Amino acid sequence: MGKYFFLALCALALFSCSDGDLQIETIDFDSVSLQYCSAPVATTKNVLFKINGTEALILELQSGVLNKGVVGDTIVTQSTVSSQSQVTYRIFNDDVDNDYFCDDIPTADPVVLEEVEAEDGLVIIETYADTDGTNFVHNISLSGISFVTGNGERITNLTISEFGEVTTAIP
Repeated sequence: MGKYFFLALCALALFSCSDGDLQIETIDFDSVSLQYCSAPVATTKNVLFKINGTEALILELQSGVLNKGVVGDTIVTQSTVSSQSQVTYRIFNDDVDNDYFCDDIPTADPVVLEEVEAEDGLVIIETYADTDGTNFVHNISLSGISFVTGNGERITNLTISEFGEVTTAIP
């Protein structure tokens, strides 16, 4: 009887299947280029994104956060995630490109399989004037970004510290 119970338990373990939920192991966008649909403007809200095959990391910067430059100085500003700026991670059913974000009429495909918004963290922006003094350069990094999935699982293995660099005109 014990042998049959052990065999049944082994069979159950081997043939059990998941409930279909996606498992997000890591979020790695450091080696992916920063993209945007229109050039960032210092005084407005800006949407920047990174695409890595079937995944996208979207950063919506609060209005005016890039408007902190001073010629001759390096200025560091911070924007709090979820209350001021938003970071969103999406998984699609197929590869995605910038047309998905930039077309006037959004495409129907690929389909978003999962979307997770960051609940905590900081967007850190280091701003300085370029060498010819016509633009501000903004180095954007993320710190302490915390994603929590719909199942309540916290994503902790993040590799997204360096988000990228954008420029805005010096007024």
